[in-house]
Amino acid sequence: MSIQFSIILRTALMLVFSNLFMTFAWYGHLRNLSHKAWYVAALISWAIAFFEYLIQVPANRLGFTQMSLAQLKILQEAITLSVFIPFAIFYMKQPLKTDYFYAGLCILGAVYFIFRS
Repeated sequence: MSIQFSIILRTALMLVFSNLFMTFAWYGHLRNLSHKAWYVAALISWAIAFFEYLIQVPANRLGFTQMSLAQLKILQEAITLSVFIPFAIFYMKQPLKTDYFYAGLCILGAVYFIFRS
């Protein structure tokens, strides 16, 4: 495995983990804290987001050694969608929609175009 691919893979894995924290910070309170005041949810979400940033910042620094800023951003968006869909379906009990598939195709197109050169 080349060093460049290893860095991209490590970056992607770190971004998956940071996105798990981010998704819970942004949306988990809608299920778990809907009976609490918004500022309680905000404080808890900020605490969760702290752990997201502990992973996301080093991931972006590592990834930026081998990828352009645009590639790093599109990778982040693709990972965000791949984390969000299972979260929405399994944790938030939202119905599976064909729009998720179409959104995924759009993101895959973005990944293709940003990484093709």
